[in-house]
Amino acid sequence: MKTILLIEDNEDIKKGLDYLFMQNEYLLLHAKNLSVAKNYIVEKKYDLILLDVTLPDGDGFSFYEEMRDFISAPVIFLTAKDLEDDIVHGLELGAVDYIVKPFRNRELLLRIGNALKNSKSTENILRVQDIEIHIDSMKVIRNQEEIPLTSLEFKLFLMLVENANKVVTRESILDKIWDESSNYVNDNTLTVYIKRIRKKIGSDSIIKTIKGIGYRVDRE
Repeated sequence: MKTILLIEDNEDIKKGLDYLFMQNEYLLLHAKNLSVAKNYIVEKKYDLILLDVTLPDGDGFSFYEEMRDFISAPVIFLTAKDLEDDIVHGLELGAVDYIVKPFRNRELLLRIGNALKNSKSTENILRVQDIEIHIDSMKVIRNQEEIPLTSLEFKLFLMLVENANKVVTRESILDKIWDESSNYVNDNTLTVYIKRIRKKIGSDSIIKTIKGIGYRVDRE
């Protein structure tokens, strides 16, 4: 089931979309202002954003510009204005679509479906708890900040995340690291790398040690 984050202060619209999305197998997350929306964006547990242009604590355009680097899903602007300049501005910022209120339900569903179908933003991004791993650019982001992992640290962390909820043995990690690195990594060095990664990501609980076997990363 796809999750849609609605950033909109109009409760009537929220209630209407609640029912509409439930009927069409979408899960709705709702943020009534930009302050609440920031928390959802950090959590990264959505597949598409519907963003109202006019909100109590700011405008959607400025908010999108501010948060654009941390948004990994397609964005559709919602607005009561149908001015050409506003529509062009929203699309130039990087939104995939722009819908003028009041909108027809079938049209909204069609545009959401097209945006999700055409989006490739999540293909090379993995998420574990509050951490986002950008595979292509080799970036790890937490709380809107990039964690500076070395190439080898990134590969090691990625290996654990790709096997989330499973125990990865120390032997398999060493074999994999040996295959991908020109530097020999022994058992003691692996322990040091794990400690470094834990310190950099700011948590000892994300990578769990399974005594005598290896490590496990839990997705939730």
